[in-house]
Amino acid sequence: MPEQIALPADATTIAARVPGGAFFGNGALSGQLSYRGLAGQRVLGRVNGQRFATGGPNAMDPPFHYAPSVLVESIDVARGVAPVSQGPSLAGAVNAQLFETDFGDSANWSPDLRFTSQYRSVDNSYAVGSMAGVSNEHWRFGVIASREEGDDYDFPGGTAVGTSFERNLYGMHAGFQTGAGELYIEYRRSATDPTGNPPFFLDIVFFDTDFVQGGFRGQIADDVQLTLRLGHVSIAHLMDNQTTRKPVAPPDRARATFADADTSTAELAVRFGQANSYIQIGADIELTDKFVTITNLFNDAFFLESQPNVQAERAGAFVQWRGGLGRAQFELGARIDSTKQTAGAPQIGATVPMGPRMLATAFAAADRETRQTTVDTVLRAWMPLGAITPRATLARKERVASLLERFGWLPTEASFGLADGNIYVGNLDLDPETGWIAELGFDLETDAFSLRPTAFYRRVDDFIQGVPFDDTIGVIDSPVEMIASMNGDPTPLRFGNVDAELFGVDLDFAVRPVDRIELSGTASFVRGKRRDVNDNLYRIPPANLRLSAAYQGDAFSFGAELFAAADQNDVSAFNGEQAAESFAVVGLFARYGLTEALAIETGVENLLDEFYQPHLAGRSRFGASDVPLFDRLPGPGRGVWARITGRF
Repeated sequence: MPEQIALPADATTIAARVPGGAFFGNGALSGQLSYRGLAGQRVLGRVNGQRFATGGPNAMDPPFHYAPSVLVESIDVARGVAPVSQGPSLAGAVNAQLFETDFGDSANWSPDLRFTSQYRSVDNSYAVGSMAGVSNEHWRFGVIASREEGDDYDFPGGTAVGTSFERNLYGMHAGFQTGAGELYIEYRRSATDPTGNPPFFLDIVFFDTDFVQGGFRGQIADDVQLTLRLGHVSIAHLMDNQTTRKPVAPPDRARATFADADTSTAELAVRFGQANSYIQIGADIELTDKFVTITNLFNDAFFLESQPNVQAERAGAFVQWRGGLGRAQFELGARIDSTKQTAGAPQIGATVPMGPRMLATAFAAADRETRQTTVDTVLRAWMPLGAITPRATLARKERVASLLERFGWLPTEASFGLADGNIYVGNLDLDPETGWIAELGFDLETDAFSLRPTAFYRRVDDFIQGVPFDDTIGVIDSPVEMIASMNGDPTPLRFGNVDAELFGVDLDFAVRPVDRIELSGTASFVRGKRRDVNDNLYRIPPANLRLSAAYQGDAFSFGAELFAAADQNDVSAFNGEQAAESFAVVGLFARYGLTEALAIETGVENLLDEFYQPHLAGRSRFGASDVPLFDRLPGPGRGVWARITGRF
């Protein structure tokens, strides 16, 4: 079927189209995936199978920031609960695979060229991505590159100022294979230039990021497969409120925050058996080192190390078995991880006021080292019964607090992308989150119809979210509250453990009533509640429905898509979350294949020019914008898009 949407710069919006998926709109390149009501570091995101820590303290660079849509080959989502072999993950796991040259099937060298180029009118953006490679049956070499740039986008009623973006990426990859397997290596450089982030206090000035990984994958003996992967990611980041912010902040509030993050990983797994009957054992290591310094562009003596050399060292091991008993199939896995987290003593400048100095001194005197052990277990069962396959999952999943949640000693708005205007402070005593999960569903597949519904329940003990800093809410009787009040929030939050639950149902379906016509769609509903108090969880997406109808011709295809979201009135009273209204938008799409290798695609988004504000959209903090201050960012207005794709 034809592609149904203009490729967004942020590939997270593509991943959010899966059942249960939703999207935190924090900027053109900073969206976060919400899956069944959980987001941020609770969802494992990877690019080319490589996991890494984000560079920005407010998650301006979530994993898919580094996956330009025009270079994405596929996005794989572990629906429901991620297998333990993929690493620790409280919610699902998602991997974006970029273009790579494949091996040939003979000794002769053959070229491999792929490209995508697109123009989108609603933000006057363009994107170009390509891969060029050569390969034979033993060797493969390839290079990739992309360039994206866009202006502020239009919506019915004006322009959302501060939403422009610019990003470049280039890289190379190579592989050598024999009968035993493949040795491979890859390198990429991602360079994000000034990009607006309206929901945040600061905007992206740059992200300069290097990815390198290599390893071996193959069969080393009969029914024995070995996978080895080594990787490193280095991120350098600057954000400020001067370069793209309109109006710019006055000198006394001018801020430039420098952040660095390095992640080194090693993974080893051995599998004994066949694809449908095996036992796999493995181990992995992840070392993370972060540094964040807040400065004033007009005062060299003003600086604070808000995350002073914070580090996490995780070592894990797992075992996973898959097999059958009659028609019934099972997958059982368990993993254990030990995570050590440490922080340095913060340095501060001579002109920093006394309040932050007192907090820095107290943090330096505290015990800034912790080690926690987490255990994950997953049991899946399914039974093919002709056209229908019932399935069930039981799991226990855990997540250690992030470095920001634990070591954020300075009260700031850094919240890993919540972008809610609240000021947060860390908590050295956070316990790991523990999720108890049950899922039940079935897959129905016939020539004319397919349906895959899943009902789920997730009970989370020690769920980490913002809670009142102390028992005297609104009474400024501590340095934290004094600093927060001076920055506009007299009721700061600290990250704390609460009890929560999430439950719901989601599905996808396709109907093929006649040859060449398909009706398809997804539907999602999730409810998130606190169990310790009478309140709802924060930033839970509303029920939504996606429907498309498409005609597939030999060369020409076309169709339409409807996306509708219900009201969201089950909001968090504690977080002051506002309800959201329902909306529905319609788009058109078409594709014409010039040849088997070359196609033109085009479409119209928001055909009826509907004004809508998604519940999970961030709130604008650009004063010189047609979006009022602290209003939810509206969705893009009506626009046309055109794309050329090819593979030779």
